[in-house]
Amino acid sequence: MELILLIFVFVMAAFLGFELIQRVPSQLHTPLMSGSNAISGITMVGAILAAGAIESELGKWLGLAALILATINVVGGYLVTDRMLGMFKKKGK
Repeated sequence: MELILLIFVFVMAAFLGFELIQRVPSQLHTPLMSGSNAISGITMVGAILAAGAIESELGKWLGLAALILATINVVGGYLVTDRMLGMFKKKGK
C-alpha cells in the first residue's frame, strides 16, 4: 500500500511540475532556473546523507544514482542559466 502511495505522489509531482513549467513566461525562466538550481543543490546534500546512512547495498547504489542525477541537474541548470544570461549581454563587451 505504501508503494502505491509513493508512486501516486511521484506521478502527481511529475504531472504538476510539467504543467507548471509549461506555463512559465520566458521572462521568468532565468530567475526560476536559478531557484531550482539552489533546490537541486539541497537535493545533492540529501542524496549524500541518504547514501551514507543506508545500510543496504541497494540503498547505497540508489543514493549514488540520486547524487549523480542531482549533480547533472545542477550543472546543466547553471550552464543553461549562464547561456540565457549571455543572450542579454551587449555584443561589444
